[in-house]
Amino acid sequence: MAPPAADALIVGCGYLGRRVAGRWVAAGRRVAALTRRNADALRALGVEPVVGDVTDPATLRDLPAARTVLYAVGMDRAQNKTMHEVYVDGLGHVLDTLPRPGRFVYVSSTSVYGQTDGGWVDEASPTEPAEESGRVVLAAERLLRSRLPDAIVLRFAGIYGPGRLLRKQPLLKREPLVGDADKWLNLVHVEDGAAAVLAAEANARPGGTYTVADDEPVTRRAFYTLLAELLGGPPSAFEHRPEPGAANRRVSNRTAKADLGWSPAYPSYREGLAQAVTAIPSEARP
Repeated sequence: MAPPAADALIVGCGYLGRRVAGRWVAAGRRVAALTRRNADALRALGVEPVVGDVTDPATLRDLPAARTVLYAVGMDRAQNKTMHEVYVDGLGHVLDTLPRPGRFVYVSSTSVYGQTDGGWVDEASPTEPAEESGRVVLAAERLLRSRLPDAIVLRFAGIYGPGRLLRKQPLLKREPLVGDADKWLNLVHVEDGAAAVLAAEANARPGGTYTVADDEPVTRRAFYTLLAELLGGPPSAFEHRPEPGAANRRVSNRTAKADLGWSPAYPSYREGLAQAVTAIPSEARP
């Protein structure tokens, strides 16, 4: 017997996926989510858990048909799987099993861009990542395009927010941040990321690719200086170390804003960090 249909299915219901689930549930939609070990937490959110693992095809037989699928699988280092096994093979296993949805929204990454000159990149920029992680993410995108050409690809910048503040502990411990402090960070607040997913579901063109970032790339120096100040810790210290050949680019969100009708509520790291430092992470709430 085929599993009952859901209005929306989330594959990878983690930091971003739970925010999307919360919005869909609040809108009265029936939401299911694939999870390896968080079934009780998902039920508490009003989400129907489906226990399974994208790297194990035998566990995917109960995936329900859904009008919209959000695929937002992340890397769990404790799982002892390679990036290729999780991102490429795992996606293939899901596509082999899943009934064809009306909308398939895929969360990718701006790591597919390998530019090093600090210039702007957008959806039309070459995707020639030098790092292995970027090459794996790009391979997953290409697999998706070959199997499901109408899928919507969202290339996310770094996601941050309550409970996810980059290098918070080293700052509080007064440890210097090693690297090139003047390279660019491209970021998006998790709530703006969730809003972008809903906007893509509603407005994206079939087969569209969109970069999702806030309005203002920021240097590492500026970001960590403000974070240290908001945390009430000592000023951030940097141990400069050149990073020749490392990716360094600024990500444009113009197409997502124009085509999806989306605009970040936290347009820069200044607004986003102020909220993230003071808010209680949703997973910590009673």
